[in-house]
Amino acid sequence: PYLVIDNELMNALTSAAKCGVDVRMITPGVPDKWYVHMVTRSYYAPLLRAGVRVYEYIPGFIHSKTMVCDDEYGICGTINMDYRSLYLHFECAAYIWKNPVINDIELDFFHTLEKCQRIDLENCKKYNPIAKVAGQILRLIAPLM
Repeated sequence: PYLVIDNELMNALTSAAKCGVDVRMITPGVPDKWYVHMVTRSYYAPLLRAGVRVYEYIPGFIHSKTMVCDDEYGICGTINMDYRSLYLHFECAAYIWKNPVINDIELDFFHTLEKCQRIDLENCKKYNPIAKVAGQILRLIAPLM
């Protein structure tokens, strides 16, 4: 639920999308931490311009962390896309390869998409300007979040 990514991951996501990879992500529509939500939203515009599809889960906070690639690889675990989860908290995930459960993860993702609002650049323009600036400033200390 916390999209607080570094430049390397931003480059990986945007490069993949620019190369035609279907990159989609769901973030919470109702955050549990307002400041992390501002940082998360600060990444939307560059991701969208590169072709990444971003969705916000409308019913509330979503905490799942899953990924499916090519219907063959999957990840399910506790890892957030942020520095603390990956390097400080040693959070973990199950890497799944060629297992039928990958189809279940993908189906759950598409069912969840039905409860989401797709974010586009027009949505980003409507965000509170103060929140946009605050999100950019908070990105400076994002590794501490």
